[in-house]
Amino acid sequence: HGDEPAGNGLVWKLVSQLITNENLLLGRKVLVLPIANPDAKAQNTRYNSQKIDINRNFPAPNRVNSPDFGMEPLSQPESQAIAEIIRKYQPDRIVSIHQPYACIDYDGPAEDLAKQMAQYSNLPIKKLGALPGSLGSYAGLQLKIPIITLELPENASAIPTQKLWEIYGNTLLAAVIYPDDLQK
Repeated sequence: HGDEPAGNGLVWKLVSQLITNENLLLGRKVLVLPIANPDAKAQNTRYNSQKIDINRNFPAPNRVNSPDFGMEPLSQPESQAIAEIIRKYQPDRIVSIHQPYACIDYDGPAEDLAKQMAQYSNLPIKKLGALPGSLGSYAGLQLKIPIITLELPENASAIPTQKLWEIYGNTLLAAVIYPDDLQK
């Protein structure tokens, strides 16, 4: 969401680390989507230019048609693009960065991934529940792709990116190399 900006800097630091430490990519492909909703980022809101929350616009079984979520699934170009990326690349895991709940949430078969990430974080694992039409519901529950929602704390936007990386960088790297362990 555009009003949850702390993750943007973390994503770019992750890209930098992966470029600098190519050994982390051996045998792996990492696809990074740094800004899923550019309209929302520009307006500092959770809604795109059509006033739709794209993270409620996915074709999950629990989806609800509404003016805020779209009157049909994948009615928005942003959610269409994300669904197409998932279809095309068939990821074996997804990590989405949000705020403000300060936890590691997961949907689908991602409990072990969540546990590995939590080893490198002060954030607890907390099941927030499958939200209607969310990426977690769609990818995790419907497509059975392990998906983590890394929920940064509310104040994370006030923390410099380098400090955020020091706090959460290994958490993200643990997700990249899973099931391998950073300590090995």
